[in-house]
Amino acid sequence: MSTVHESYLVGLIGDGITASMTPPMHEAEAAAQGLQYLYRPIDLAQIGRPAEDVGDLLRAGRDLGFNAFNITHPCKQIVLDHLDEVSGRAAALQAVNTVLVQGGRFVGHNTDQTGFSAALATELPGAVKDHVVQLGTGGAGSAVAYALLDSGVRHLALFDIDPERAAARAQALASHFPQAQVSAVGPEGLSEAVTRADGLVNCTPIGMHHHPGAPIDLELIDARQWVADVIYLPVDTPLVRRARSLGCPVLDGGAMAVGQAVDAFRLITGLEADRSRMRRHFLAMLTAQQG
Repeated sequence: MSTVHESYLVGLIGDGITASMTPPMHEAEAAAQGLQYLYRPIDLAQIGRPAEDVGDLLRAGRDLGFNAFNITHPCKQIVLDHLDEVSGRAAALQAVNTVLVQGGRFVGHNTDQTGFSAALATELPGAVKDHVVQLGTGGAGSAVAYALLDSGVRHLALFDIDPERAAARAQALASHFPQAQVSAVGPEGLSEAVTRADGLVNCTPIGMHHHPGAPIDLELIDARQWVADVIYLPVDTPLVRRARSLGCPVLDGGAMAVGQAVDAFRLITGLEADRSRMRRHFLAMLTAQQG
């Protein structure tokens, strides 16, 4: 049951997120529902704070009257140490992207997994899921890997620049999905794994405005594969552009962005967002940005 607020003050904590479309998506949906709702980006790069300061920022925000925060790269796992309570899903994922301030306490949730699950089912309903390679096992990657296995992926290979993190994530996921094969792949085996994969998912920040480039050698992608990227700033990352040029089925980061925003809005307000309206607004903002 939702708590009635005269108004909502929400923040987004992350690095390089001043141009994020999440704040205006939330504000537009709230306005359509007659709510007073102010959503402010708190960009670590702009204020000169390291990711490790996320706890201090949460506490300062609580004292200033914030109702909730969304948490993004690179704080989704670091923030766990600063929460009073974590939902079952977020605990299993060991990543939080939504923090509610309730009675002075911080309660963590994860809407990345449900957001990606909805996007995958809607945009790539016929995706072959025998072998999938996922790049990146950080906060978003943890949620996406869970969603992939939950959707029926049989073999999931995880790659990360931190091999120990990939190995730990593979072991944790294998315990939740004993019917699947989950493994960590190192740099020496990545090319072969990508070549034989049915699908490739990028959960690294490589491709974002602040981290330009591609997470792998784009020549490895084949037209028979499907490709997904969680990045939406820009939505047409080098990986997405290459995949589309080959005719690959593509899931861009916009679909996940809308999905997680819908679920976060519900957690924050107790009200159901209009998914199609939020998607239309998101696409309109993209068009305006590109124009």
